[in-house]
Amino acid sequence: MSFVDQVRISVFGGNGGNGCVAFRREAHRPLGGPAGGDGGNGGSVILEAHTRLSTLLDFQFRREIKADDGEHGRGKDQYGRGGGDVIVQVPVGTQVFDDDTGEMLADLDKPGARLVAARGGRGGRGNIHFATPRDRAPRRAEKGEPGEARRLRLELKLMADVGIIGYPNVGKSTFIAAVSRARPEIADYPFTTLTPNLGVVYRGPERSFVVADIPGIIEGASEGAGLGLRFLRHVERTRVLLHVLAVDPDPERDPVRDFHVLNAELERFDPSLAERPMLVVLAKADLPETREIEAKVREALEAEGHRLFVMSAVTREGVDAVLEALEEKLDEIRAPEETAAEDDSTAFYKAPPPHRVGLPGDPEEQ
Repeated sequence: MSFVDQVRISVFGGNGGNGCVAFRREAHRPLGGPAGGDGGNGGSVILEAHTRLSTLLDFQFRREIKADDGEHGRGKDQYGRGGGDVIVQVPVGTQVFDDDTGEMLADLDKPGARLVAARGGRGGRGNIHFATPRDRAPRRAEKGEPGEARRLRLELKLMADVGIIGYPNVGKSTFIAAVSRARPEIADYPFTTLTPNLGVVYRGPERSFVVADIPGIIEGASEGAGLGLRFLRHVERTRVLLHVLAVDPDPERDPVRDFHVLNAELERFDPSLAERPMLVVLAKADLPETREIEAKVREALEAEGHRLFVMSAVTREGVDAVLEALEEKLDEIRAPEETAAEDDSTAFYKAPPPHRVGLPGDPEEQ
């Protein structure tokens, strides 16, 4: 399945039905009067976030979405039926933008979150509403209003607890395959991973978290080099960053330099990412080259206040220590969020005082 994280679509609300001009013409009722019903309201297009989706692929083949029109009013005081709403499911983490103005309309970052993307038009009133003492047989009715039409841009930002970042071919895909049921493509050449991969790490009852392998981050990614601009935005949703380093055959590459380069790219893309909790891992511990530079890398990073983990996803050496550290970091982040949620749940809703309409002679109106 292709991973699609940005699409443009057009949405159209249904048109409202026209009101009807009609009169009662029944036996023994010479003064039947107007009997034209209202037109039905048009349906709306509603976007709803759903957990079962992880890509915007469906919209590659469905670029226009239109809700049903409302029915026209009929005689005998019959109102037209309203058009049905169209509920379109999108992945959790989808941001909706007005493609013409660039304004963000909604961030559907929770399951069940909804946005009325295009409202249906109001149905027109029939002639039963226009009868007056002076005009008891009105021959006019309202036309239904047209539904809203919008061009939207949908952008998906993956929702994950841990974002795995690093240069291509440092072992990110091997790690996510070792700790979850995700099965990304793994090969010995750069840019093997062309789409983000999600996996669930199960650590026991009520102990699990989601990891995401973010591909395509190299030097210059914040300016469009490699696949950076396409996938850097997925890092924004993660709670903890797992920075994976590895020895590269290229003699000009150095793990410590790679670490600084990618951190600079993240900060250029979004300054808040520089403050995101981060763990640093030196991967491929089963290789002799890794053992040779381990002490040098550890000394350089610990001098900057970073703790270095060493692991091999192939032999699983050090993998449990990394998962335990990630779990501890996530617990530290979740604790304040859970406390805030409990405080919100115990707070009672206080209804605002009823609106008081002043009458002539009311003391408050004087």
